[in-house]
Amino acid sequence: MISRKPALREVYVWQLPVRIFHWVNAFTITVLIVTGFIIGDPPAIMHGTAPEFNYWFGWVRLAHFIAAFIFVINLLVRIYWAFAGNVFARWNNFIPLTRKQINGIFETIKVDVLLLTPKPVYDIGHNSLAAFTYFGLLLVSIVQIVTGFAMFSASSNAWYAPYFEDLLISMNGFFPVRNIHHILMWFFVLFVIVHVYLVFYHDYIERNGVASSMIGGWKFINDKVVEQFLSEEKENERLEVDRKIEQSELKEDINA
Repeated sequence: MISRKPALREVYVWQLPVRIFHWVNAFTITVLIVTGFIIGDPPAIMHGTAPEFNYWFGWVRLAHFIAAFIFVINLLVRIYWAFAGNVFARWNNFIPLTRKQINGIFETIKVDVLLLTPKPVYDIGHNSLAAFTYFGLLLVSIVQIVTGFAMFSASSNAWYAPYFEDLLISMNGFFPVRNIHHILMWFFVLFVIVHVYLVFYHDYIERNGVASSMIGGWKFINDKVVEQFLSEEKENERLEVDRKIEQSELKEDINA
């Protein structure tokens, strides 16, 4: 018997702002992790002749602070795009609000974590488990930003510094805030390792170009999956039109 490959359709999934966010995020997280390690446990390289070499630790701190500000701005832009972007970038992809999303999480765990079945779960955008993980990453990022700015405020004269200084005091000082910040850094380290592994794992078992899609934006999706997605989107649009008509008729009845 001759096996036939399923028909694939090229779908533009990741818009340019999403792709820019991804790579800026990857770069800043890498810089923050490396510089964070050095700041948390600085090596004893304090000798040298050139003045700029003697100030190497200052450059490490500066790189950490610059990367942190870029990380915050980049995250704010992505939050905005969660409301302005296409259907694959929208916020409701990242919070499991439907039965389909919840089932998708468990099905993906069977494939990716427990390895109970070799049959992959096909999704056009993020699968439900990955999307929910990214929502968790957002929450951790917010805590990391707050604790980072709290420590930064101790040596800053910026207009926002007093607010974070109050937070630093309310959390019993620098040491517990630093511990939270350091522990959460390991979450990012673990996330990067698992994320890179799963990208290439899915690229291999699904053959859909998931790795290259974050460069060009296009994925190659099973034709049946695309047809099902288009049918669901058409049905959602119809329901939205019906809802607006009902709201309009209700307003007319009230005003009558």
